[in-house]
Amino acid sequence: MNITIENASQFREQFQRAGRKDQFSYEALGLLFDYFEELAPDMALDVIAVCCEYAESSISELAESYDIDLDGLEGEARIEAVVEYLDNHTSIVGMVNDETIVYAQF
Repeated sequence: MNITIENASQFREQFQRAGRKDQFSYEALGLLFDYFEELAPDMALDVIAVCCEYAESSISELAESYDIDLDGLEGEARIEAVVEYLDNHTSIVGMVNDETIVYAQF
């Protein structure tokens, strides 16, 4: 069955129906919806594939997972170091807040 998704609320609802409502924050799902709308507006949504291919992580989690050296960095410099690393290795969907990034996993 092919469902037309016209807004972020319907997008979020598909994650809930698939039992994946806690995979991403409310804000992250909004970012993902906007990202996919711009990237491929007629894309067929596969919730499980999105959950496997994209993630939402804090700056600290990303630094630990990808061994990004943040020693001596504070505030904005920490964010910039992680964003630069991700820009060089994958696609960034967006930032939920100053400490959380939605990105394509690699």
